[in-house]
Amino acid sequence: MKRSDKRILTTHVGSLIRPKALQELLRARQSGKPYDKAAYEECLATSVAEVVKQQAAAGVDVVSDGEFGKAISWSQYALERLGGFERRAVKEGANPFKRGADRQRFAEFYAELDAADGVATVSDSVCVGPISYTGQKELQADIDHFKAALKDAKVEEGFLPVAAPASVIPDRKNEYYKSDEECQIAIAEAMRTEYKMIVDAGFLVQLDDARNAVTFDRMVPPASFADYRKWLEKQVEIINHAIEGIPADRIRYHVCWGSWPGPHTTDVPLKDIVDLILKVKVGAYVIEGANPRHEHEWSVWKNAKLAPGQVLIPGVISHATNVVEHPELVAERIVRFAKLVGRENIIAGTDCGFAQGPFHRRVHPSIMWAKLEALAAGAQIATKELWG
Repeated sequence: MKRSDKRILTTHVGSLIRPKALQELLRARQSGKPYDKAAYEECLATSVAEVVKQQAAAGVDVVSDGEFGKAISWSQYALERLGGFERRAVKEGANPFKRGADRQRFAEFYAELDAADGVATVSDSVCVGPISYTGQKELQADIDHFKAALKDAKVEEGFLPVAAPASVIPDRKNEYYKSDEECQIAIAEAMRTEYKMIVDAGFLVQLDDARNAVTFDRMVPPASFADYRKWLEKQVEIINHAIEGIPADRIRYHVCWGSWPGPHTTDVPLKDIVDLILKVKVGAYVIEGANPRHEHEWSVWKNAKLAPGQVLIPGVISHATNVVEHPELVAERIVRFAKLVGRENIIAGTDCGFAQGPFHRRVHPSIMWAKLEALAAGAQIATKELWG
């Protein structure tokens, strides 16, 4: 994993807004009707190559494929890569996405948001048999497209984001295993194939894990904070089981609070879970830190300590507002973190992905690129302050 040994490097969380041409072919694919598979493959390869060039042009050092190869969302995509699941229509009024303490307190706001935005979960995903990894062909295509795109790109490194075990097919239902924990372990063991294939291909793998933090909002109340901590401790064990044998310095772990553009008044404080996050055996922690609900938590790193060789990738750009951050503000955020954990242990990042799926974006594409340019400009200012 590259480090900021000479200057502050930049990256982001992974998911980028898909081009219209690719979206049209994905709609045809998702409809279940016949579509031009050759045209889709050609468009996907071209789109990945172009988005890598755009990241490099914006000044991003550690780039992704934009998650363009995922036909569903950042977490539901696993339905197309795991055996043992079936999809069922959600019963009226039973959508599991529409729950949580934040939603209860601001019910009128969320009714408006859902009407304008749509709700990501549109079907139940039910485990009905033994879970196995079946997505080698799809993943290999992602790897091949990304390798081709990186061939002539002037960037430092490439990473592919995937779902961490707890965030794989969230709100899934289990009708096969004896317990939900047993089901989760089976998911972790199956997903290890995906994680290992990415690392073996020469890329960094990033485990995206909104579910671990978001579960606090879903669980407490009626459960207690102690109940949530016990649950989270088990998730950390399962993650470490999933990545066992994979070099830690090839893994990034992304933690956010769900990324939706809402109040987030019931997010669990970072200070209350950072000790457990740091038990995940990875080389870098990618943690939300730019939005108004979590920006103050930079101070958590006064006491929380990275292990030798580990990197912190804080969000210094928000994906959830159309306001483009000023580079000087970005630099201030970077310097605050660097003075606590060391300049060589910081890579500047974003809070979350600019797109939560092929058709669901948070900002306009032109604003997304302006934000990444501001990220790079802020890193240059921070570099001058930190290196002189």
